[in-house]
Amino acid sequence: MGNTIFLRLEGALQSWGERGRWSIRDTAPQPTKSGVIGLIACAMGIGDDAPIKALSEAVAMGVRVDDAGVRMTDYHTIGGGAKTPMLLTAQGKPKKSGGKPHTELSYRDYLCDASFLVALQGETAVIQKIAAALQNPIWTIFLGRKSCPPSRPVFDGVGEYADLQLALQKHKWPEKERLTAVIECKSTTPNAVRHRDHLVSRSHRVYHPRYTQTVSLQAQVPRTLEVHGTSEAT
Repeated sequence: MGNTIFLRLEGALQSWGERGRWSIRDTAPQPTKSGVIGLIACAMGIGDDAPIKALSEAVAMGVRVDDAGVRMTDYHTIGGGAKTPMLLTAQGKPKKSGGKPHTELSYRDYLCDASFLVALQGETAVIQKIAAALQNPIWTIFLGRKSCPPSRPVFDGVGEYADLQLALQKHKWPEKERLTAVIECKSTTPNAVRHRDHLVSRSHRVYHPRYTQTVSLQAQVPRTLEVHGTSEAT
């Protein structure tokens, strides 16, 4: 068992909300740490804030974008028209607009046919627990929202690597010359980007800042040697 676990997040639809509130439900261009930790928490069968926060703090995350997918916005209308059921206010009274039952407009973003390789790095004992849970989940695993099931097993192996960039460079490279990776880093790292997706309290929707850097990964072309007049790749 190594210090790094790999998750393959692939499906018809994914949605990794980072700034979505109320009727506007966005998706980040790649999996958020809060979303990935939530996925693992489902596999482990834990819903309390303290162990989820501890899990988030125990691992660093990197994401390789193998296929960014296509962004889609799904338009919803909720309530309106019929008198029952009717949307209610915070006081439990029927919500109306212009004297008529209120219609709530909702916009929900998804990534279609995307494929990501997520690497989580931490202590071997933590990686071991995550690996066991992903292969025998207690609760249903989904890709950001319950309407987004994965199209293949999420667990994609473990390994021992010096850092996340090397892990994403070495693990099951697809037939592409160059890929982008988003890797967790310190706030002082040059060109670090601030996100608010470090989950502190699921019940109160509290998230602390996290920083990432975007790096370019290139396929490792096999070196060719001339052996007795023929070419052999090493």
